[in-house]
Amino acid sequence: NLMKKKQLLPMNLQMFAQTWDPDNVLVYETKEGKIPDKYNTLILSEVMENSKIMQLAKYEEMTDKEKKFEYFAEGPGAYWVGEGEKIKTSKPKWMQATMTAKKLGVILPVSREYLNYKLSDFFEEMQPKIAEAFYKKFDAAALLNKENPFPQSLDGSVISAGNVVEGGLTYDNILALEDKLAENEFEPNAFISNRKNRTELRSAAQTVGSNVEFIYDRSANTIDGLPVVDLKSLDKGTLYAGDFNYMFYGIPYNISFKISEEAQLSTLTNEDGTPVNLFEQELIALRATMDVGFMIVKDEAFGKISPKA
Repeated sequence: NLMKKKQLLPMNLQMFAQTWDPDNVLVYETKEGKIPDKYNTLILSEVMENSKIMQLAKYEEMTDKEKKFEYFAEGPGAYWVGEGEKIKTSKPKWMQATMTAKKLGVILPVSREYLNYKLSDFFEEMQPKIAEAFYKKFDAAALLNKENPFPQSLDGSVISAGNVVEGGLTYDNILALEDKLAENEFEPNAFISNRKNRTELRSAAQTVGSNVEFIYDRSANTIDGLPVVDLKSLDKGTLYAGDFNYMFYGIPYNISFKISEEAQLSTLTNEDGTPVNLFEQELIALRATMDVGFMIVKDEAFGKISPKA
């Protein structure tokens, strides 16, 4: 029976089976591994809800480092025909793309007392901090091309396509941005902005006769009727537009973690500019790594308004 089989297990495996539960294990006993499923799910949900790119792009399920998928490149055409004329037909065009996942890593220094926490309590506490670090890092990479492990970024695609309008956030410049996409048969379905842009956007208007038409709706936070997503780290005066059906992301694996007690963190500094030394400062550092796939299949589907240099 089951009890007899359990007794036949080697002692160390029995111990592992009994103790590998985040409610039973202390942090100092398990300093490396995969984040337990419950907390992995909660962290990923928070990342997906807060990342501006993930809010707008299309999610592709990934079970491996690479994912081949098909995307809709061209739709069937519509034709006006006279009575009795033969109706022309055109087929939808589908293209194949391969998305590759890259590693994103974040390091969070925390108080040494966390070593004595239960692993479940530790991740309960760290969950929002890990999620925030990841969604900020992913958006900075995929959107703004900062510390970017991916071969593409939204900003890179805009520049490659030459879809840049220089100047202020005026009615005419917003229409010029939409026209840049329209030249390549794309229509934007969303904008990425910054709350600091709202003052300038509120004055974006044109006068037709005695009517003043505003392009920004403050109460709905829409531009030309399309939703606006606000990103804090975006430079004031910059506005992105695009058809985000041509942007994809995927998450193939659970988040991994490792805890260090003695490292010197070259990328994190104290207020006086010196590197954070965990041993000297009685800190520990949690390093979390997440695999994420990101891909843009049409550079021309995106554009931006950028302030004049």
